[in-house]
Amino acid sequence: MSYLLATLTALVLLNSEAFGKSVTGLFKSEAARQQRGQFITKFMYQGSDGLLVIRLDNVPLATEKESRLLLFQDMDSQLESLNCSERISKAQHAISLTADEYNHTIPKESTPTAWQVLYADRYTCQKDAVIPSHPDLSFSILLFNADSAGNPLEHFSAEEAGLHTFYFLLLLAYFIASCIYFKPLQQALKKGGPMHSILRVLSTVLALQGCSALCSYIHLARYSRDGVGLHLMGSLAEFWDMASQVSMLYMLLSLCVGWTLSRGRKPQSGPLQWEQTPRSRAVAVGGVVVQGGLLLWEQFSEPEGQHHSFHVQQSVAALLLMLLRVVLALLLASVLYQIISTERSTLKRDFYLCFAKGCFLWFLCHPVIFLTSAIFNAHQREKVVTIGVILCQTISMVILYQLFLSRSLYWEVSSLSSVSLPLTMSRTNNRARY
Repeated sequence: MSYLLATLTALVLLNSEAFGKSVTGLFKSEAARQQRGQFITKFMYQGSDGLLVIRLDNVPLATEKESRLLLFQDMDSQLESLNCSERISKAQHAISLTADEYNHTIPKESTPTAWQVLYADRYTCQKDAVIPSHPDLSFSILLFNADSAGNPLEHFSAEEAGLHTFYFLLLLAYFIASCIYFKPLQQALKKGGPMHSILRVLSTVLALQGCSALCSYIHLARYSRDGVGLHLMGSLAEFWDMASQVSMLYMLLSLCVGWTLSRGRKPQSGPLQWEQTPRSRAVAVGGVVVQGGLLLWEQFSEPEGQHHSFHVQQSVAALLLMLLRVVLALLLASVLYQIISTERSTLKRDFYLCFAKGCFLWFLCHPVIFLTSAIFNAHQREKVVTIGVILCQTISMVILYQLFLSRSLYWEVSSLSSVSLPLTMSRTNNRARY
């Protein structure tokens, strides 16, 4: 586990490049020719009072090249099938770059609309023309939506509006909950008991998700001021989330496989630890490696120049990751069904059923919410998926916390049948402790 987390850290931080809504870079004639228009950025305007600000460092060179920015309403599939001249002629707006700074007002639309910004010049569609050895044009582009007062000062696109407030409220909820429950949880961890190791893992996962939310909030707070944000914070948010995902997966798989393997064994007289048989370890580590690999692939498969919440990417890796979660949910359902179907104790059946609810909510919330988001408008889907997944996984951890902190129920489960749980204490130790 430690080696995998170290690898995740290094690769995610190395892949920290992200494009905000303040874009700086170079207009390149060669790139414009190869791409039939150099892709600059994509932004979803709310529908009214949108503004595009363009700043250039070398206006005479831009004039000589006949440089211009092309604005397209979101039509990716249509643009790809067109040749260069047809593609450029489809632009809804063409802005000639003949001044140091140019402000372009986006026309009013009835609904939020995504716009693509491409660069083209006199050499873009002339394949046989020799491109002079001029330096590339440096530029800065700012994209604004209207704020609550109607002024074009808001850096967030329509897809991202509201996420900053959500993370603030989430952190506030984490803070209030930690103030209320920190001392009881600390006492439970100090006392030990049959669920001590599980509570430690759950606490670690919750802390990792809290770190992810904090980094996301810091990134978005800076983003709201300059349209760029802190790329390191955004990458750390993704890393902490990935670490929480693999930690939770390892724990859930270890528990279920450990329960299955230990059901035929005789009760042990001494305190038992988390079952670490070769089979349970292989299953858990295998699941973690597959999920970790898909998470990394998902990060690197994002198209250059586009940056979305890591919950809503639609790459092949992201779809495979959701499929893996469905498969894991089915695997856990099969294991828990075998246990529950042969369990005579109503108390222990309730234990496993409650555990199953927490597991299924953790694994299935992302695929289900992602599919459900299709009924929402395009500008709402990112927020629906991001907020929905975070809240559902938080609720899942609350369910598991209540489950393993419930002394009356799990005292019975762990003390009456030491073979049914991989984490148990002997009756003698339990009597002495409580």
